[in-house]
Amino acid sequence: MSTTDTERTGSLNDSKQYQSIQRYVRAGGALYLYIIFAGIFAEVFVRSQLVVSGDTSATAANILASEFLFRAGLSAELLMLICDVSLALIFFLVLRPVSFLLALFAASLRLVMVAVSSTNLLNHMDALLWLNGTSGPEVLGSNEVQALAYHSLRSHAFGYHLALVFFGFYCVTLGALIVRSEVLPKLLGYLLILAGVCYLANSFGSILAVEAISKIGPAILLPALVAELSLALWMLIKGINIEKWRMFQRAMPGGLGEARA
Repeated sequence: MSTTDTERTGSLNDSKQYQSIQRYVRAGGALYLYIIFAGIFAEVFVRSQLVVSGDTSATAANILASEFLFRAGLSAELLMLICDVSLALIFFLVLRPVSFLLALFAASLRLVMVAVSSTNLLNHMDALLWLNGTSGPEVLGSNEVQALAYHSLRSHAFGYHLALVFFGFYCVTLGALIVRSEVLPKLLGYLLILAGVCYLANSFGSILAVEAISKIGPAILLPALVAELSLALWMLIKGINIEKWRMFQRAMPGGLGEARA
């Protein structure tokens, strides 16, 4: 094969690689949109509607009257976590030419978040298992069973905060990589860093029982919603700056994912 033929073959392979990474990014945008809306559905339209703060009997009655909705919330979150695994891989593939170690660290943080969240879903389902148990009310009494179910939901809420600690650090790391690479707009990177700070403030505020954070409530996570929704839409519609990505890709030794701090 002549030098010219070799160059053409290499150019064709590069073109296919660039097209593939762009497809992955756009698929990631669609997955991210599902993650956002599934999370809102499970938290706002399921748990917030069924759980009555401080009232175990009303919460139990709501869950039993809307059992399918309660199960649907868990199913939506389970699928959301599968999308999270896929998105962790996509961002790693896109950003590893920028810094292999940081991209790997970010992916690891998101996967740990998935592991914690998956385990935490047991608390969500545990509430229904207590309420649907045939022997529980006979042994413990209905009030005690309702209290245990409510406690499971409180444990789930606390587990959510634990998972979001890892996700907060993930957002900060991912945002820094985006700012450094410019494969996506720098503004999205800065917004993602802000989102990570909001997640961390909310989670640690709840863990440490900081009254000022509890008074702010869900409003502290509005910047995170704006950042993640903007990132998801940009990925889906615009994709990445392929020229910037090509520049980092070519700088990698052999084009492979060798460590580059």
